[in-house]
Amino acid sequence: MCDKGAKKKSGIGELTPLDVYKLLPKTNCKQCGEGNCMAFATKLVNREIPLEKCTPLLTKEHEKPIEQLKEMLKPHVKEIIVGVGNRAVKIGGKLVMFRHEFAYSNPTAIAIDVTDEMSEDELSKRISKIENFKFDYIGQTLKLDMIAVRSTSHDPGKFEATVKKVVEKTSLPIILCSLSPKIIEAGLMAAQESRPLLYAATKDNWKQMAQLAQTYNCPLTVHAPNDLALMKSLTKTLLEYGIEDLVLDPGTFPAEGLAKTLDNFTMIRWAACKEGDELLGFPLIGVPMIAWTDGGEAPAEIAEWREACLAAMLIVRFSDILIMHNTDGWALLPLAFLRQNIYTDPRKPATVKPGLRLFGTPDENSPVMFTTNFALTYYTVASDVESAKVKTYLLVIDTDGIAVDSAVAGRKLTAEKVTDALKVSGIEGKVKHRKLLIPGKASRLRDEIEKLSGWRVLVGPRDSVDIPKFLKENWEKSS
Repeated sequence: MCDKGAKKKSGIGELTPLDVYKLLPKTNCKQCGEGNCMAFATKLVNREIPLEKCTPLLTKEHEKPIEQLKEMLKPHVKEIIVGVGNRAVKIGGKLVMFRHEFAYSNPTAIAIDVTDEMSEDELSKRISKIENFKFDYIGQTLKLDMIAVRSTSHDPGKFEATVKKVVEKTSLPIILCSLSPKIIEAGLMAAQESRPLLYAATKDNWKQMAQLAQTYNCPLTVHAPNDLALMKSLTKTLLEYGIEDLVLDPGTFPAEGLAKTLDNFTMIRWAACKEGDELLGFPLIGVPMIAWTDGGEAPAEIAEWREACLAAMLIVRFSDILIMHNTDGWALLPLAFLRQNIYTDPRKPATVKPGLRLFGTPDENSPVMFTTNFALTYYTVASDVESAKVKTYLLVIDTDGIAVDSAVAGRKLTAEKVTDALKVSGIEGKVKHRKLLIPGKASRLRDEIEKLSGWRVLVGPRDSVDIPKFLKENWEKSS
């Protein structure tokens, strides 16, 4: 699949800090915040610090080395920005094919469709539902990212009016969907300052679409369903035409075409990341909503399930944007969870900052308890405490992002750590009692904590959902 002339770029595993160090100024000036240039090179390879942090490198005499470094460090899949302002969406920017090789960046953007045949009331309600889809999950807010405006009327005037209403009602990035350049141009007249993604250029309309993308400085989708040779040919032509921000659509086929859909997505990403094929090194777009139009006479419930399952598969199989139709939480929330879990750094546990947290307005008689700084543990405990309206002090102990039972077993949570945390937090000056509620899964630390800290220890429930009941039945009695 890789052209003989295509450039093969260094992968994460192939690029070493020494490769980068050779091109740095080697001044060890520490202006980047690191101890020396080798430490800076190591962080560059791990993408933990931007190249621009090296101030001496930004001088005229280092123009050639910095260009070489940018080439070495650029991702296999180009990063594209859709939209403007603080709600713009970044897609692509992938450094590796598989998550275990390196952390994924730029989570799959989920777009919900609207059409130019919807009434104004229906359009407003749908946009409101998209905007208000939010769910707090381990310290992050899960939400939807974009709106895809589809022309089902095939009327440029209606399309322009609908796009104008969408732009007025939301600042979310938009995708303009039509194979007619006239209709896309009408939409651009209403959204020319919004930098929408244009969907899509084909072998029949590519030149007109390229002209629109160039005139309005918009990213452009290349649509070549189930034809990767055509996809590469169109991409090459558009690049030569001067269009650099491209998104690839190899086609989404449900039912019998599902295997081919996943194969195409996988082959494209493999060619970009493993073979260095720059003609396929662009973000991928999937259209799970095709399940609604390609399902024959199947009931809506079947279409909903097919769309949700197809979307999940495409998130796993490298899609950078999804266009969906269903707005129900039961379908979208699992997809948001899946996306969140895939796009976390597998090398680093999800953590929260250790320290003392106050829930409600605790006083000198309020309970004191602790948990670990593993994000999922902390937010589960916090949610249970907040929902029960328990006024309490919660001490978050640094266990390197490990849950209670594992931290105890691995000596990341010890009586010494608990005692030190009690002293550092200043909690002794906030309460007049000396009672500490510990998680049930840390019960083996009870005697040692009491001995080292001088606090009386109550072993709480194993599940934080039982904390309110436990406090009601045991806290006052333990005085």
